[in-house]
Order: sequence, then structure tokens, then C-alpha cells
Amino acid sequence: MQALTSAALVLPGLLLSSAHGANPSSDNVSFQYIRYEEGKRNLYNIHSNLKPITVDVVHGSGNFTFYDRVKFSFNYTQDTWSGATPVTTAPLVANGNRPILQNSPNGVVTVGASPFVNTRVLLDHNLNPLRLTPDAGQVVDSRNVLVLSSASPETRNQANFKLGYEWDEAALNVGGGFSLERDYESSYGNISGRFDFNQKLTSLKYGAAYTSSETSAILDPDLVPYLTTTAYANQIERRSGSDILRGDRQDWTANLGLTQVLGKNSLIDTNIGYTHSSGFMENPYKVMTVIFVNPNAISPDPNIPIIGDARALLEQRPNIRNQLALGSKFVQHISPLDAALHLNYQFSFDDWGIHAHTFEVDWVQPLGYGWTVTPRIRYYSQDSADFYNPFLISSQAFRSPAIDASGRQVWVNSDNPNQQFFRNGNGNFFDANGNPIDATELNLQPQLVSFDAAKLPKSFSSDHRLSGFGSLSGGVVVNKQFTKGIELEAAFEYYTRASALKLGGNGHSSFADFDFYVANAAIKVDMDTISTRMAKEARRNHADHDHSEQHQHAQHYVPASIMFGHMLDKPGELMVGYRFMYSRQTGDMLQGTHHASDQTIVNEGCGDVTLCRFAPKDMSMRMHMLDIMYAPTRWLNLMIMPQFMDMDMNLRELTGRPPPTPGVHEHTGIGGHTTGGVGDTILMSLYKLLDLPGHRVHAGLGVSAPTGKVDLELRRMFQADGGLIHFDMQLGSGTWDFMPNVTYTGENNRWYWGTQLYGVKRMESSNESGYRLGDIFQASTWGGYQLTHWLGASVRGAYTYRDKIHGDFNQFDARIGPMDFPANQGGHYWEIGIGVNASVPNGKFAGNHFAFEWVQPLHQDVNGFQLERKGGLSATWHYSF
Repeated sequence: MQALTSAALVLPGLLLSSAHGANPSSDNVSFQYIRYEEGKRNLYNIHSNLKPITVDVVHGSGNFTFYDRVKFSFNYTQDTWSGATPVTTAPLVANGNRPILQNSPNGVVTVGASPFVNTRVLLDHNLNPLRLTPDAGQVVDSRNVLVLSSASPETRNQANFKLGYEWDEAALNVGGGFSLERDYESSYGNISGRFDFNQKLTSLKYGAAYTSSETSAILDPDLVPYLTTTAYANQIERRSGSDILRGDRQDWTANLGLTQVLGKNSLIDTNIGYTHSSGFMENPYKVMTVIFVNPNAISPDPNIPIIGDARALLEQRPNIRNQLALGSKFVQHISPLDAALHLNYQFSFDDWGIHAHTFEVDWVQPLGYGWTVTPRIRYYSQDSADFYNPFLISSQAFRSPAIDASGRQVWVNSDNPNQQFFRNGNGNFFDANGNPIDATELNLQPQLVSFDAAKLPKSFSSDHRLSGFGSLSGGVVVNKQFTKGIELEAAFEYYTRASALKLGGNGHSSFADFDFYVANAAIKVDMDTISTRMAKEARRNHADHDHSEQHQHAQHYVPASIMFGHMLDKPGELMVGYRFMYSRQTGDMLQGTHHASDQTIVNEGCGDVTLCRFAPKDMSMRMHMLDIMYAPTRWLNLMIMPQFMDMDMNLRELTGRPPPTPGVHEHTGIGGHTTGGVGDTILMSLYKLLDLPGHRVHAGLGVSAPTGKVDLELRRMFQADGGLIHFDMQLGSGTWDFMPNVTYTGENNRWYWGTQLYGVKRMESSNESGYRLGDIFQASTWGGYQLTHWLGASVRGAYTYRDKIHGDFNQFDARIGPMDFPANQGGHYWEIGIGVNASVPNGKFAGNHFAFEWVQPLHQDVNGFQLERKGGLSATWHYSF
């Protein structure tokens, strides 16, 4: 799965491996956050402020053993991409990066760039690009440059599972998974296993997998006006103003491996893998710059330059690819230092002509007291694909006049292109039957024919990832294992991609050189270690199991949507949890409590001067939160809750809206807006105020740290700047916020109930983008019944007041709809929640608690104009020990 993930991301080493592998027999749950960020590309003459590609990744996994021999594991990954991405390579003289200018107090400055591929290029008679200079005149300029386009944020969700059974000397696993993006979907299934020989000193591993993928890419709207797509005319669908390129792909993979223990201090692992891929192999967002040269227009005078017509064609890759990978790993334990040396080498080659070498060296050094430090170095080199070129030159005209079989130039009536006409040597026009016509009565234009695709190479791509290059990286992984069964990990790795680092010589792609880094932080909970320790403590203290179980149940039975709803009792107790929240808005636009018509929204939803042009059609929000709670005393709990957010919004055009204005941002096509990344981080302390049989009260005092971005921008559309994205699509508040709360819980026999008052007070007048979100007050009350000793059901009622936004954006915002105006935020909301709670009562998984709640709106009284709320889901998992 890691190989499939890396292939999908096309970024080597994005998911950093642990310093030492997890014990396959250990039951554990882990959470990991990864940050990838590229350095700026060299655009030579353009000082662009386009932000490089960044990726925020949240990853969760679990491994569990049932009945000793049955094992189950899962992985979930969500990543959000944003930033400028290369779409093609072009000669520098083509000026493919069109500068975007903006007025400033210091004059006109360059603030960005957008792709502009269709242009004229001067060439000498050896077809070298020429640059006109004031001093030397025409000089050869062989430099190439990446042409960048700003990319909208995009979120990918990937999940997979594996179910296995182990015998004494063999194992069999079956698994599957999926990966979902707005423009790409894939699903796969696999089977793998292991045979052990020689008293388990030798292991033979095998595996096979099948993946089916479907591409439905919305072509870059900034590039479409310049794009030639004739090769894919049958695969492009025009829908709602967007060009959608579709394609299917299949991948078959098989692998075989052998692990041999050489002695008590060393082992070797070898693997061979084969992949057969077929179907749509192209990257739909990469184009090839082709310079068309009309041979009939070339002057015999070598001093007169050739005029080339630069055009953008969608890349064309072979529809079949066969790959073979050979790998080996050697591990040697260094006894005097209690360290381990890991040496890895992999060689892969395919029928595209790419030969790649990877060398990795890790030194795993325990330092004592649970600390381990692993410095690592990695080198990668590959040859270029056979069909890779920075750009192409084709000896033909891009378009030329149509000539019939008799050698006559063909003319057509623009009002009726099916009618053909001809002109004789005297300039008179006549129809196909030879009848003279009056050309002044018709709108005649010469008929043009496009280039001959057969004169181009069968396959071509300028994707710099298919060029020859090398990369060198170095990093370090730091682990800390705690006796309670918790492991923390942090890692950092810095990469340099350079054409000059290629094995055997320069890869001739230095224009694509750049640096990037990958950083991650992870936490792992080893349930086997925890359950073993807790069992020993229980036996040593002769604990009353029934009493502790009942106590734990009453303490944890709060609805899933309630945060800060319970406390840990024992000093030194720890809780690790995961919280997921989903909410959706769709349906009617509301004004107060009533439906608002489109015309009312147009006239009143955006201000006295600005008229609304769009309104949200639907919006979804997903939040992933890690809950970590520690009890230093019986009366005090400390919590940290980092968040990872992602949102998507689709817009619709309002009926009666004003007509489009040239140069003003317009939301065109079917592609919506997506944002995602790190949200705000909550720091909370809980204080026990009352602890009587059947009744508990505790208060919480905490803050929300502004770690979520509030300056995310809409991508540029057809050269028109969109500015900051809508308020609800930003990732945090941007201010330090005070979060007081008080919670009462009670129980009697099988009944349990509770009430919570919760608030958010913004402690700053504005954030860096010029506004502050409204304060929040929420009151909840619930009641529930224990259906069994491990399962309960609850009903909750909630009232929420959210103030409107104060201030406004201090940067440019396109103001296309109600969601861009502060007055259209907040209101009064009444909701009902239906939930279930479940606890694992005993056994090795005792201490695991799950809760789910669906929240249904009952009544909404919104400020201004807002999209109707349709409900939400909350799900939590907690593990206390």
C-alpha cells in the first residue's frame, strides 16, 4: 500500500517510515501528521509570488488480533494539496509564464504568473531558440523554463484494510481499498502471504493485487483557451462550462520476497515485483509545447530567422507500461553500540526506458530511557523516459489552407460551413458546381486544416518527473517510548532534486531543479503493552473488576458531539482518542427563518452597491481531531486537541444576476471550491467541582490557538483574481479564543443524563485577514438509557447562538455571493441529537469506547442570507489506561 500511495502522490518518501517496524503481533493504533512543502521554482525573468506546492496529510492506522490467529488492520489517509504546479516546459524566449501585474504604493509590481503557451518563437536555421537583445541583436538562448499554473486545493481520501490468518509456519492475507479525489477514483484488492522454513529463520513472501482507476479531470480553465485536444476528442465531455477528460486504467501487480536470518545479529531481505499497467496513463494536467515550423515559409537566407508557432498539446503516453523492481535490504545489529544498520537498494526498470536506482542507509541508535534516534540518507537516480522532451519542433504548419484534390484552395461560408467555394486565378469565386457567385453576399473565409498528427511522435511528454535526474536527501527520526505503552515520533527529511545528481551524467533538466522537505509527527498506542500492564496492576491491587467497569461506563456515557464531557479519575491516567465530525448544508437559502428567492439574494444579499452573482449550492465540512488527556491529579485533567479540517463548496448561478463583467472573477464550470489542512489547536484544563454518588460537575477553562490558516485564496480564473476564499472555507478563526465550559452528569441504575454550557469568546479584535469570527454560546441537555452493560442510547437537545462576523477582509475578495459578506454569518440554531455509546467491557480491548450521534436541525434563524443546514454526524473513539 505504501508503494501505491507513493505512486499516487508522485512524491518520493512522502510517508516517512518508522525508525523500526511495528511488531506484527502487537495490537496498536497510530496517528500521524505529515507536511510536505516545495521550494520555489526558477522562473528566470518572472518574480512570481505563486506559492509552491504544499501537502498536509493526516494518517491513521490500526492493527488488531482476534482469537490469536485472526488479524485485522486498516489505514486511512487524507491529504490536501495546494500551490502552483508545472503544466509544461517551454523555451524561455516563449515567455510562457505571463506576468500578473498589480498596482502598489511603489508602482506596478509582479504578483504572480499564469500560463500563456500559444505564441511565436524565433529560431535560427539550426532550430535553436533566438532572443532579441538591444546590444547583440539575435542571440541563441537555449534555456528552458517550467510554465506554472496556480492549482485549486484538492483533497484525497484513501482507505484500505487487510484481514489475515496465521498458522504455525504460514500466513494468508486478503485486503482491499479505495482512493477518492474530485477528479480521480481507484479501488483495489490484493492477496498476500508468507511461508516459514528452517525454524522460521527463512520466510518466503508473495503477493498479488489488481487496481482499477477512473480519471474524470476538469481541464485547467486557465490553459483551455490555448489547449489543443484533438487527440482526445472522443474522451472529452463538455458539461456546465467545463471540459472533462475521462479515461480508465488497470494495474496488475505481483511480488515475491525472501527473508533470511543470517545470525543473531543480521538478516537479509530480497524482493522482486512486477507491474503491468494499461489504459489511460497520461497526466491530464500536463501538456507538451510543440513549435510548428512551416517549411514553405523558411527563407533561404540563413540570417533571416524562422518563425515558429508554439502551441500546447495534451501529452500522449504509451497505453501500456511494464515495470520490474528488484530490491534488497540488509540489517546488521552493532552489539557494542546496541545499534542497527539498515542498508537498502532497489533497482527498477520499465519499457518506457526509465531505469531507477535507490540507495538508503539508516542508523537506528537507542539512547536509553526509551529514546531512539535514526539518522538516514537517501539517494535516487533515474534515466529519462524514451518519449520525454522539454518541447518538440514539428516541420509543418499548425494550420494551413485546405486544398482539394484539384489543387484548389477551399473557402467556406461562415454562416453555413458545409458550403464550399473556390476562387480562380482572376479572384472570382464559384461554387462546387462551377457556378459564379457574388462573394459580397456571403461571409467567405478560407478553410483551414490542422496539423498532421502522424508527423508527431507517437508518444510525448514534457513532465519533468519523466526526465533524467537525481535526488539526495538526509533526515532524522526521533522516537520516545513510554512505559505506559505510548510511543511518540518526529521526523524531518530535506531533499534536493537536481539534474546534475543523475548517475552517469547530467540529466539535461536543470530548469526543473528544486528543493523540498517532509516533516511528520506521530503517536502510537500499543494496546498489548497497556493491557498486560493493567492486568498486572489489577492482580497486584486485587481490584474489584465489576465496580471499575460500572464506574467507567457511567463516566464515559456522554453523546459523541459533546466535547470536554468527562474526566479521568486516577492520577497518572491517560486517554488517547479520535473525534470525527461531519456537517452538510444544502437546500434552500434562508433569510432569517424563511426561504429567500434568487432575486432577493441578488438585490439584498451582498450589500448596497454590490449585487450577488452566485450562491452556495451545497457545502460539506469534515473535521478530524486527536484527543489526548492526562490526569496529573484526581481533580485536574489536561487536554490537547489538534484538528485537521477540510471543506468543499459548490456554487450555483443566481437567476436574475447581473451580466458578467470583463476582468471580474466568475465561478465557471462544474468544479467547486475545496480547502483543507491543519485547523486550530485546543488546549484545555478540566477541574472537578463535585463528585457525589450519581452526580458529577466539572468545569473547563481553555484556549484555542490560531494554527489554522485564514488567508487561503481562490485560484485565478481566466486571468481574473479571486482573492481570499469565502469565510466558511478558511481553516480556523485566526485569533486566540477563550473556551469556558461547565458540565453536569448523573446516573441512576440504567438511566444517565447531563447538561453542558459551552462558550467561545474571541480574545483579539481581528485576525491577520482583518476580521474576527463571532462569539459562540451553546447549551445542551441529554438523557440516555443503558440497553446492556456495554451499550447505551441517548437523546440530546441543543441550542446554539453564533454572533455575526466583525470586521471584514483586509485583502482583495471577489465578493461573488452572500458567503463573502460578514453580515451573512451566525444566528440561532435548535437541534436534536440521537446517539449510541458502546464500551468494550473486558478482555484485551477493555478500555475502548465508541460513540456516534446524528444531529438534526429543528429550527434555524440565521443572520442575513445563509444556506440551510441539513444535519451532521459525530463519531468518537477513546482509549483510557
